[in-house]
This record gives sequence, C-alpha cells and structure tokens, in this order.
Amino acid sequence: MIPSERLKGIEAFVCTADAGSFTAAAERLNLSASAVGKSVARLEARLNSRLFERSTRRLALTDAGRAFYGTCVRVLAELQDAEAVLAAQRREPSGRLRVDLPATFGRLKALPLLLRFARQHPRLRPHISFTDRFVDLAEEGIDVAVRIGGPDRWAPGLGHRYLGSERMVFCASPDYLARRGEPREASDLLQHDAVAYGRADGEPPAWRMAQDGGPVRLLPVEGAIVLDSAEAQVEAVAAGCGIAQLATWLAADALREGRLVEVLPRLAAEGLPLYLAWPLSRQLLPKVDAVLEMLGGSLRID
Repeated sequence: MIPSERLKGIEAFVCTADAGSFTAAAERLNLSASAVGKSVARLEARLNSRLFERSTRRLALTDAGRAFYGTCVRVLAELQDAEAVLAAQRREPSGRLRVDLPATFGRLKALPLLLRFARQHPRLRPHISFTDRFVDLAEEGIDVAVRIGGPDRWAPGLGHRYLGSERMVFCASPDYLARRGEPREASDLLQHDAVAYGRADGEPPAWRMAQDGGPVRLLPVEGAIVLDSAEAQVEAVAAGCGIAQLATWLAADALREGRLVEVLPRLAAEGLPLYLAWPLSRQLLPKVDAVLEMLGGSLRID
C-alpha cells in the first residue's frame, strides 16, 4: 500500500516545479507556502536527493529534479487516465491527449481533423507535437501517433492500423521543362537537375522507380539541391530548380494550380505506408478510442 503522504509529496513537487515557487504552488493547491515547502522537503529527504536549487528569486530544478519531474508527470497523468476509465458513466473524451504527427503531413492533413475534433469535445486538452523521427510512445507519454513509414516489427505493447500508402510521382515546373525539355525515359532523368529530399545525418537521397510487375527499385540521387523540408522541396521545384519525386498528397495543390506538372507517369511508384500507432494500455480510454476512430475513418493518404 502506498502511503498517502508519498502521493501528496509528488503533487506538491510537480506543482512547485510548474509554478516556480512554494508560494505560487500553495495558491494552486489551496495550502500554505510552509506546508508545500515541508512536503517537498520530506520528499527530498526520503529520496536522499535535492530536487530544487533554492535562491531568493526563484526555484530551479536540479538535474535529479528534472528527471524525477518527468516520471512524476507521467505517473499523475496515468492516475488521471485510470480514473477516467473507471468512471464508466463519463464517456465524453476529456483530459490531456498527446498526439504526435509527422511534420509536413501532420500539419497539412492530420491537424485540421484534430482541430475540428477538439472543437467537438471541449473537455479535451490536445497536446500535439510534430516530428519525423520515430518516438518511443510509452517513454514520451504519447497516446496516439500518426506515422509515415513504420518499423519492420512493431513492439508488443503497441497497436497499429494501416491507412494506405503514398503514391510518388515525378514533377517539374512548366518553366523548367520549357528550358530543359521533358524527360521521356528513366535514363533521361540523369541529364536533369534533381531537387531531392534528404537530411545531413540520414541516408543518401533516392528515388523510388516502378518496374513492370516487379518490386520498386531505389535509384540514388545526386541532387542539385537537397532539402530537409518537403514543403520547401515543392517550392524549389515550382521555382524551376529541377525535377523532384513528390508524394501526391504533397504536390496535389501545385499540380491542380498548374505550378507543377507530372512527368514520366509510368514510373510513379508506391511510397511509404501510413499508420496510426498507440500504446495498447491506453486504447480503452474514451479520449484515445474516440480519436483513433476519427482518424481511422477520416485520415487518408492519396
């Protein structure tokens, strides 16, 4: 059995770290500053670690305090979620919802859906992050992640749902094609400037080439321009800097507006898969179940 004083110490510690002082934390907790300070002091004594650097102006977390703070925040969030699960009569999605999205696809495609979802559920407090790296959902306290691409094998504690795959097409601007000519064969691409997507610390850029009845072939690209932003890549191609291979969801507006045109359509290839991923331990939470149903039914890649 966990002593109630231990939980009180955690609440006082987290509130003090958030508020920046014992006095401000006391106001939030409806306690005296002395009671909050003593609670934190007892916690430090029990842990045999100093959690705050104390000065006349402000409290600051020590290295140990920052590490302990992250754990405490997750523990308190899980307690809150457990209460929500047990409160069966309250099925309205509520509380903090952590969603992680791919940077460009998330902003263009998933964010509008999530903002509408948040308006429909005013008790929900979405916390949305944008990253193209593969995060540890459990470690970082993420409820739902949208991912383009996926691991070879999903971790046992994760649920996932496949939502389709990208279609990759070759694009250029009308101005560029007027100056350099339109490629007719795959080999012609070698004579053109490439606007490639890549990262300084990642794998070399490569184009995905469809083959008749065979697997997609990867063709390494020596880009005239290499960008680590997909949106910047579209703008560079529209500005006449060269040819790029772009996902149709990314290039759709520029193609429709005529700023880009598709070339070599027979070489269009299937790209990376789109997934929803979530910790199985959180799936039955009303907020997680609802957002999975919404994204699973509305989020598509085309």
